[in-house]
Amino acid sequence: MAKEELLVPTAIAAAAPAVAVSTPSYWAEACKHLMKKDRVMKRLIPQFGDAALQTQGDAFTTLARSIVGQQISVKAAQTVWERFAQLPRSMKPASVLKLKVDDMRAAGLSARKVDYLVDLALHFDGGKLHVKDWASMDDEAIIAELVAIRGIGRWTAEMFLIFYLMRPNVLPLDDVGLIGGISHNYFSGETVSRSEAREVAEAWKPWASVATWYIWRSMDPQPVVSY
Repeated sequence: MAKEELLVPTAIAAAAPAVAVSTPSYWAEACKHLMKKDRVMKRLIPQFGDAALQTQGDAFTTLARSIVGQQISVKAAQTVWERFAQLPRSMKPASVLKLKVDDMRAAGLSARKVDYLVDLALHFDGGKLHVKDWASMDDEAIIAELVAIRGIGRWTAEMFLIFYLMRPNVLPLDDVGLIGGISHNYFSGETVSRSEAREVAEAWKPWASVATWYIWRSMDPQPVVSY
């Protein structure tokens, strides 16, 4: 069965719960590097002052919300999420696994998304994900674990790396917003290939996630945070 993806990074940001927020410790260093190495970043970064990537919430909730938000608007995703979140006693894998399919469908979830959420919960509850080891695992190893979950593809995994794990050097070349932003900022709006985008991003290493965040902001000034 084909894996679905979220459409835009802002879907990850919708209506995050009121919990502690954190910003990457490397942000200032990354910005200094990018402004020195890249002419566009030198122009963009000062435009957004002290704004920075922020993350909040937990891994299971973040991925569950990404599944709920697939292929629908941010507003619709929030409505469905609010209904779904009222069903379990707590938003924990074991609690989700106890839910009735009919109740999940009544909350607005498609049969496919119900399957995806159950598989996600099974992966967490069954210890198939090395969550405690993620801090010491490289990006590709984490992506490999995540894409084994039904309904999670590489794009969603990369967004998770950026917005939840706050990995500094992720370049999501499947992201239409990034490609469009590179086209707008570096090529005067001309169509950009993945290879051209990758060439531009050479100057961003080892802070591609930070540069990507500023490219997104240049196209949509609203800040983006994870759940």
